[in-house]
Amino acid sequence: MTRYFVSRHPGAITWAERQGIPVDRVIDHLDITVIQADDTVIGTLPVNLAAEVCHRGARYLHLSLNLPAELRGRELSAGELERCGAEIEEYNVLRIQQSEV
Repeated sequence: MTRYFVSRHPGAITWAERQGIPVDRVIDHLDITVIQADDTVIGTLPVNLAAEVCHRGARYLHLSLNLPAELRGRELSAGELERCGAEIEEYNVLRIQQSEV
């Protein structure tokens, strides 16, 4: 059982450390092929990767925050994440079927 924190953002990594979130490996890119049942993946993954994490029997914990428009598109510090109400929320993401567009 491995706990991954997936982020390329130093502020998010510092925020997680300040929160005392237990992590085995901090990575900036998720190689979905290494995820095993009973692993935990923490981050802000695209929904298709979050679904694959769950399909493999691992837990997906999403780093959620209320980001105002003026803060979008820039690096946030750990303090800014705290002020935006950052929290970890568990999701079980299920891909229903392939959609035709």
